[in-house]
Amino acid sequence: MELNGHTQKITAAIAFPSLESCEEKNQLILTASADRTVIVWDCDTGRQVQRISCFQSTVKCLTVLQRLDVWLSGGNDLCVWNRKSHLLCKTSHVSDTGISALVEVPSNCVVAAVGTELIIFRLVTPTEGSLEWDIIEVKRLLDHQDNVLSLVNVNDFSLVTGSHVGELIIWDVLDWTMQAYERNFWDPSSQLDTQQEIKLCQKLSDISIHHFTCDKENVFAAVGRGLYVYNLQLKRVIACQKTAHDSSVLHVAKLPNRQLISCSEDGSVRIWELREKQQLTAEPVPTGFFNMWGFGRVNKQTSQTVKKQQENATSCSLELIGDLIGHSSSVEMFLYFEDHGLVTCSADHLIILWKNGERESGLRSLKLFQKLEENGDLYLAV
Repeated sequence: MELNGHTQKITAAIAFPSLESCEEKNQLILTASADRTVIVWDCDTGRQVQRISCFQSTVKCLTVLQRLDVWLSGGNDLCVWNRKSHLLCKTSHVSDTGISALVEVPSNCVVAAVGTELIIFRLVTPTEGSLEWDIIEVKRLLDHQDNVLSLVNVNDFSLVTGSHVGELIIWDVLDWTMQAYERNFWDPSSQLDTQQEIKLCQKLSDISIHHFTCDKENVFAAVGRGLYVYNLQLKRVIACQKTAHDSSVLHVAKLPNRQLISCSEDGSVRIWELREKQQLTAEPVPTGFFNMWGFGRVNKQTSQTVKKQQENATSCSLELIGDLIGHSSSVEMFLYFEDHGLVTCSADHLIILWKNGERESGLRSLKLFQKLEENGDLYLAV
């Protein structure tokens, strides 16, 4: 179905599922627009349930707090709404630039990205003493030097944020201290001279962190045109593809079996696999003509140098294993459905559904054998 109601571009969209404990199972979709409205849609019928037009600025982000059965809108201020779209509470004016991203963290808190700042708000739910909702500012984190472009939960205790100038910060969400800070993480080599660093910073588009995804071990970052794997335990980059695409990488997601998928402004969608690099043998590298054939003495200093380079190098590699060719313009993002494949959307006005060829072939073969068995043809063939 096609949902028509906004008069300007849509700035945010999110699903609002019903609670399992709720008898009325109405799945909702929320959409925000540059026309300063938010529309609530019925997911099953496509009917417009509610149109909210009391905003003083464009709502740039939406988030749902499923446990509390409320949703939040972020613009120049932060508003809290219930399922019936009644305004429960709101903050005062936060910023003229507006809230660009929101993420839920424990203890009824949310983190809002506002320019270079991260603002932590806590929701106060109704109690026996007070039936009113409230939202209060808890803390401001001012450690980023440029606008925060992406933020995502790593786990129940950590949050990762990335900025326009390539800063990656991992936060402890319990006490809001920094667990790790990487300013030059887009280049894992530890032996950069000053000129190389200046050269790297000449194009900010090459170092901006556009998107994150995580698993229990790693943070996968879309940085400029490249992809980087940051290990949470080692606190360093363990693999990278500096030019994974010809233009900026816009979206990245983790697939099963240590695989990663990315899409770009250049219209490409690529699948990568994280592989362990072959470790060098313990035997030191020989030097000189005779040592190539096993003669002569080994240079001890060379052995130490090789060992040091091995420690500094990335321990894994990102290998290209698939290239999905179909779009002719920027691929904005995608959704991965484990059982149904991958859906990509692009500025070329196409939405493409991609299937796993091996899986689909196996399913077809299984259905064929089932059909033959039902008809009794399988036993005749045997």
